Amino acid sequence: MSPLNEPSFRQSVDLMFNRAVALMDLSPGLEEKIRVCNSTYTVRFGVRLRGKIETFTGYRSVHSEHMEPVKGGIRYALSVSQDEVEALAALMTYKCALVETPFGGSKGGLCIDPRAWDDHELEQITRRFAYELIKRDLINPAQNVPAPDMGTGEREMAWIADQYARMNTTDINARACVTGKPPHAGGIQGRVEATGRGVQYALREFFRHPDDRAKAGLSGDLDGKRVVVQGLGNVGYHAAKFLSEEDGAIITAIIERDGALVRDGGLDVEAVRQWIARHGSVRGYPDAELVEDGASVLEKACDILIPAAMEGVIHLGNAERIAAPLIIEAANGPITFGADEILRRKGAVIIPDMYANAGGVTVSYFEWVKNLSHIRFGRMQRRAEEARSRLIVEELERLSADKGLGWELAPDFKDRFMRGSDELELVRSGLDDTMRTAYQAMREVWHGRQDVQDLRVAAYIVAISRVAATYRSKGL
Repeated sequence: MSPLNEPSFRQSVDLMFNRAVALMDLSPGLEEKIRVCNSTYTVRFGVRLRGKIETFTGYRSVHSEHMEPVKGGIRYALSVSQDEVEALAALMTYKCALVETPFGGSKGGLCIDPRAWDDHELEQITRRFAYELIKRDLINPAQNVPAPDMGTGEREMAWIADQYARMNTTDINARACVTGKPPHAGGIQGRVEATGRGVQYALREFFRHPDDRAKAGLSGDLDGKRVVVQGLGNVGYHAAKFLSEEDGAIITAIIERDGALVRDGGLDVEAVRQWIARHGSVRGYPDAELVEDGASVLEKACDILIPAAMEGVIHLGNAERIAAPLIIEAANGPITFGADEILRRKGAVIIPDMYANAGGVTVSYFEWVKNLSHIRFGRMQRRAEEARSRLIVEELERLSADKGLGWELAPDFKDRFMRGSDELELVRSGLDDTMRTAYQAMREVWHGRQDVQDLRVAAYIVAISRVAATYRSKGL
């Protein structure tokens, strides 16, 4: 636990905002308009369950409506509070601005332990929560578009989408009221793994720049880099899986709530995931050492640390002992404001959450566009691409035969070259481009200004500048 004298998550976000605006030329009025949370709706509703009425408390916060709709996940957790939801909504504003998705920032939460209820009960609770938000336009394709977050997933989003459609039977864009739906219910290929994939693309972009690697005391590429992952939920699992299977990184430790698995030679991420799914715990996993005090493994020597679960796991109490030279915030707010200062003083490079975990909202944007256009990506152009590629291959083969050159194209090249892009490939391409472009915008500020020493301030400056420009265009 972090020391009591440390700022809350909400205060940390505001303090980090203040660090950035101190280096910007904003009028005090515009600065305040961007900083404050526009509105928060608190709802308390009852659901008859197990023979009695259970009352639940939920929130939907709108931080900024400089662009609409506003965008942000709904989380189910007992820790949900108004402060937490407002801090997350603020991060969503800056995140959407940084990666240039045309949304304002919002966030929702329900104070509930989803594991305490069976599937049917959760559906009743979710539908009633959605009803309370929908009837106040806090879920609407043009005004407020939720997505999954901690404790929710495709199933909950499908329930919400169906509830909206039942209440708005003539809205042709009803499916666009929420993103993160299953593909068969209007979702998009690649959304489930999008945040973890975004973490992978963020690291790849970081390692493309020798100057940036040098700041973290690292060299080469991701191959062979020792990685510690905290949290093997949706984000941590996909990030660890892709980095180990596709980039050659070595996952030396996985930290979960009931302990940590450590294996310096590298953990099999898929095997660990399957073990947790079967047993509900990392305990007993046969091919690694179990460390009871999982939090202590955050301090393990490694090249890259990926906190991918809760906010505030790196704090004043442990920041001095964090050994990783490069930390990428896959979760929202895993490093407190005080810990951030300590780590920067030590020379650690932090790839900030508002960039690192923006893969989810980026692919949510693609899903929203798909729902509004009522056609899946690739449907119009895929076969045309294949036909054009086939013409090139056939012409090369004709030239080779006519001229007696003896060229022979590899069969796997022909298959890959002549295959048109499907939805998943287009989604990955769009996500990769987004993560590269956003990193380069941050990097330009980081390297181009003497008064900016770290990527977090650079990210805030880019994001706040874009929000300010939008407000100015509205006459504010």
